[in-house]
Amino acid sequence: MKKLAWLCVPMLIATGSFFALAQDAEKPKEPKAEEVKEVKPAKEVEKEAAPAKAELDKAAPDFTLKDAAGKEHKLADYKGKIVVLEWINLDCPWCKAHYDGKDELVKLQKELAKEDVVWLVICSSAKGKQGNFEGETLKKRIEQAGLSEGQYLIDAEGAVAKLYEARTTPHNYVIDAEGVLKYRGALDNLRERRKDKNLEEINYVKLAVEALKAEKKVETAETTPYG
Repeated sequence: MKKLAWLCVPMLIATGSFFALAQDAEKPKEPKAEEVKEVKPAKEVEKEAAPAKAELDKAAPDFTLKDAAGKEHKLADYKGKIVVLEWINLDCPWCKAHYDGKDELVKLQKELAKEDVVWLVICSSAKGKQGNFEGETLKKRIEQAGLSEGQYLIDAEGAVAKLYEARTTPHNYVIDAEGVLKYRGALDNLRERRKDKNLEEINYVKLAVEALKAEKKVETAETTPYG
């Protein structure tokens, strides 16, 4: 009997080791530190996907600029609203055609403002160049154009213009309430109407805004800007 008992000991040890190995096999393996990947919220992933430069149907690059009164405006703060960006140079003949002695465009901006659409004009003229104004001269020119200091943003270094590849004035962009760029190009078909007096006016920006408000596709998403 003693011999039998001693024989049972190694068997019990072996059996215990077997069950221990079986239990370890059933347990999920803990991932190594280098294998662990951080899962980021969808919003953060979307933010990372924003292109380095403005692209249609992608998140519009964020920026911060000061207006003529010195107040900062951050594009991201307007999320939830349709935003129109218009590059402007009040000494540019094409801009004068819309702002000097005419109020159709300003009326449109004010009408859309009542519908909670944000319309910002951006001046990227460098200091000492055409279109760059300061102090009382700037205030006077803004008032003459029918604009407001709060919507006139200053980008004298041209950083935001490069971000959006805005090279002419006027050059317009329409961003939907989700912060996605849906239109870029000319304000309207003024250039074509100057060649053909029989053409009806088409305001591409207005059409884009109306489509977005109606939750429809922007049919004309890109045109060639003039200026």
